[in-house]
Amino acid sequence: MGVTDKVWGALTAMIKMEDKVNRQADAMKVQQAKIEDLTGRVIRLEAQLELLTGAAMVKKIKGD
Repeated sequence: MGVTDKVWGALTAMIKMEDKVNRQADAMKVQQAKIEDLTGRVIRLEAQLELLTGAAMVKKIKGD
């Protein structure tokens, strides 16, 4: 194998690796967006649960 072939092989491997890194970065951005969406949903659920729990306690106190 000549020097040119080795250099060409190294360049090809580097280009393939860069493509893989770019695809992983894109996938990570998508996953981060999903995580942020789920985090927002959990926060809203927690707020609703706290409101309902508080309302139930007030109703229980007034009912006694």
